[in-house]
Amino acid sequence: MGELDPQAEALLETVETMSRPPTYALSPESAREQLAELFASEGDPVDRVEDFSISGPDGSIPVRLYAPAGEDHPLLVFYHGGGWVIGDVETYDAVCRALSNAADCAVLSVDYRLAPEHPFPAAVEDAYTALEWAAEYAERINCDPRRVAVGGDSAGGNLAAATSLMSRDRDGPEIAYQLLIYPAVASPAVHEFPSHEENAEGYLLEAASIEWFVERYLPDPVDHRNAYAAPLLARDYSDLPPATVLTAGFDPLRDEGREYADRLESAGVPVERHEYEGMIHGFVNLLDHLDAAGEAIDALGADLDEAFR
Repeated sequence: MGELDPQAEALLETVETMSRPPTYALSPESAREQLAELFASEGDPVDRVEDFSISGPDGSIPVRLYAPAGEDHPLLVFYHGGGWVIGDVETYDAVCRALSNAADCAVLSVDYRLAPEHPFPAAVEDAYTALEWAAEYAERINCDPRRVAVGGDSAGGNLAAATSLMSRDRDGPEIAYQLLIYPAVASPAVHEFPSHEENAEGYLLEAASIEWFVERYLPDPVDHRNAYAAPLLARDYSDLPPATVLTAGFDPLRDEGREYADRLESAGVPVERHEYEGMIHGFVNLLDHLDAAGEAIDALGADLDEAFR
């Protein structure tokens, strides 16, 4: 393993001096507030930003649309991270603005239901519903229904991967691309990777917090063996969309992201890999603090732009 990036190291030292309780020591409500504070950022201007709701499996799903000027844009359906328990559209506003500008595409950010109030499969069913909506109504929001991608980070990367599997299995909408940013794709009941232990403490996302998230999202142990909860459990990766898989060197999820990219490639799925060796989990959100965040956004935007051509 390489050396921790100096900017990431300075950020971690600042977080340490703030004497914040770890996520696993908080209630979901307090953990949500803490993440919102950490990821707070002004964000870049986008031509059009609209909030509305779509019909979901159990009530409405709030979404936020970011769109460049003009018409017939490709569309990225984006699922935020936060361990399926924390995070929301507002927390990820700056990232979605940045991706929209970098890829010159529209972004539909999805406020899916969170655990523990709504455990698995609520989040993935909301994610799939948002994809179906995007494919059906893309033209109504000045987007191209033939160029719809899915993406997300961490738990959102999990949902993007699971949605891609689900759409293939259900003969659902055709997905142009999947953008997987340090995705959480392993099952706690099945998979063990060196990075889980190497990066268990001290790098923002810690092993104890991962356990806290999983306990709330997957309270039924049966679901730990469901491929829509842990896409590394899938038996077949053929006929899935081309993908970008981004990983970070000091992230507990590093090795499962690498493994997922390997599985996709072994099944003949084209994969672009980006590994930021000196970075930590969640770094792409920290645009105000880490130069690598902007570099990653540019790389992700370039991959999307290429895929949409």
